[in-house]
Amino acid sequence: MLANSELAGLSDLSFKTALVIYVVALAASLVFYGLSHAAKEKQRELVGAGGPPVDEPAESGSRADRFAGMTTALVWLGVVIQFVSIILRGLSTGRFPFGNMYEYISMIAAFTMLIAAFVITRTKIVSLWPWLLAPIVALMFYGGTQLYVSAGPLNPALKSFWLPFHVSCVSIGASIGMFSGVASILYLLKRWKPDVFPLSILPSADTIDRVAYQLAVWCLPVFGLGIILGALWAESAWGRPWGWDPKETFSLITWVMYAAYLHVRATPAWRKIAAWINIVALGTMLFNLFVINLVVSGMHSYAGV
Repeated sequence: MLANSELAGLSDLSFKTALVIYVVALAASLVFYGLSHAAKEKQRELVGAGGPPVDEPAESGSRADRFAGMTTALVWLGVVIQFVSIILRGLSTGRFPFGNMYEYISMIAAFTMLIAAFVITRTKIVSLWPWLLAPIVALMFYGGTQLYVSAGPLNPALKSFWLPFHVSCVSIGASIGMFSGVASILYLLKRWKPDVFPLSILPSADTIDRVAYQLAVWCLPVFGLGIILGALWAESAWGRPWGWDPKETFSLITWVMYAAYLHVRATPAWRKIAAWINIVALGTMLFNLFVINLVVSGMHSYAGV
């Protein structure tokens, strides 16, 4: 089936629009950081001088709150437009838009921003935005420039009942896991230098650690379900559920690392190293996403795309 060029063009435009919106949201989040830092410094000076607080820091905080709200609103708008891009891509080709690395990167970025928007809206930890938006903007720019593939038919090897279920679960699980990994990095940085800008704007280390843990609790079963669905697909396509293909292997390693993180995090004697295990899980996830997909040859390889 030939792709509908009009819908494909609208999909590409929506992807670029979402990227621009995320860039503007990143800029707004950095302004929020600047205003919050200025308000904190002013308040510290006033307290150090023995004087009572005045309205200026409160006004600076109010301006910071406006930019924080603007950032969250922009991210929600970007998420909607990015999912429109994904839907239009699927409609333009008459298939689920999971057929190449460009589409997979777009899916992971969209789910990561959706999950982040939900979590940050619920927890009010808006200071996490720059740390999430910066890598997502870089990921989407790379995907949209270096990995872009024109809309077209699905590779025959990917035509399967299992494709949307397997890839959706893996994408959602990976998105949750990457958010959790970033939170663990921030947790360690906050513990190391809690009062250094820009880390001083973040909430307490314990709060960030709880976010990382709660996300990993969801990541483990969702990503694990994706692996199981992949095994079912492999059984129907290749006559075996598991073959130690590089992507299969690193997916399993990543899942085991998240399981180890949750176990160690719940064990008081080992809890100090839990965040490091979560960061290793993030590293294996990213290695699987880029190196295994784009460099290493295998049954799941997207090398050359």
